Amino acid sequence: MPSAFTAVMTGQSLIHHDISACRDPRFLQITKILKRADIAFTNFEGTILGRHGGSPTKGSYFGYSSPHVLDALKQTGFNALALANNHAFDLGPPGVLSTLEEVRTRGFLHAGIGRDRNHAVLPGTATFANRNTALVAMDAGPGPRNMYAENAGYRRPSRPGVNRLEVARIFEANQAVFDMLETIQTTFQSSRLERANYAQPDDPPILDDDKEIDFYGTIFRRSDANRRVIAINPDSASTHLTAIAKARSRGHFVIAYLHHHHWEPDWRDVPGWVRAFAHACIDVGASAFVSHGTPVLQPIEIYKRAPIFFGLGNFFFHTEEGETEWSSPDVWKSVVATCIFDAAGSLQIDLLPIVLGGEEQIEELNFHERRVPLAAYGKTGEQIINDLAERSAALGTVIQREGPSGRIRVA
Repeated sequence: MPSAFTAVMTGQSLIHHDISACRDPRFLQITKILKRADIAFTNFEGTILGRHGGSPTKGSYFGYSSPHVLDALKQTGFNALALANNHAFDLGPPGVLSTLEEVRTRGFLHAGIGRDRNHAVLPGTATFANRNTALVAMDAGPGPRNMYAENAGYRRPSRPGVNRLEVARIFEANQAVFDMLETIQTTFQSSRLERANYAQPDDPPILDDDKEIDFYGTIFRRSDANRRVIAINPDSASTHLTAIAKARSRGHFVIAYLHHHHWEPDWRDVPGWVRAFAHACIDVGASAFVSHGTPVLQPIEIYKRAPIFFGLGNFFFHTEEGETEWSSPDVWKSVVATCIFDAAGSLQIDLLPIVLGGEEQIEELNFHERRVPLAAYGKTGEQIINDLAERSAALGTVIQREGPSGRIRVA
């Protein structure tokens, strides 16, 4: 670094409402932090209904936003947006084109969607405080094949969509479970041709032996234990890692971003495949790795002096009245992470605990009214930092208390 450089990382922003009128001092404290930073980053968890129109591509968990929410994000202090996520395709290709247009008009550093695959994989670039910056943003699903950007082919036009990190899900089953699955198929007289009707284009190929079974579109592999395996496609990983390496070779400060919904049974746990991929991104030159998708706060790791935020939970999380599945208090807790990269190579990360809707609302059921994050200076804020410190310690990260906040120092 030629000089000190500050990057603020926050949870994802699923935002539908204009929050610019909020004058709560606890929210203004957060906006002050964002506006002082060289880079203020979030994932825009959504799609814009704009000039290109669009129509719903799914039933449950469908959502879109009006362009004014981007103005609200800008006013809050953000200048960098990841756009690769499970809501980016909610309005189909027209929504992707409108989102690109509206984000570009407002001057955000952005990446993660594109007019076709070649465009979607490109890093976003910008200069902040005389520092060239690149953002590589991708989504690992699970999601339908048609949400991901594709190039034109013979008699096939290109498809606007999301930048994809291809992964496959395979269930390993012990002998008892495997035998049970075979028994079910025998009971219903299932044929191989019938099961092929349920297969999806991206299903992993089934081995032509007795070690795997295609259970109506889901592959189970005979094993000594029951476990779920997420395997990254090496060619897909290479595409993104190469983009990171090229940006770094040009002297860019590179943020690698991953969105996914392949959650562990305990949402707060970090999947092993995500940790391995984060390390790979740092190895080829990423200056920081950020991930969202799991709607809760996950541990922080320092790897080769670079910060890895495995899951920063939510920053804005606008729900509809009547939604009750977000009752866990963990959904509404997070931190704002201010990363100060010193010219001498040291790193300091200040962690401000926040609660969406405020600490006083944490036990209430008014989820749809929790419009903005508020700095948490009370008991809940202390619990957020203490819990994050305990879980991050398992990854070798030391978080020290600094008043109501936390701090990580990397000399």
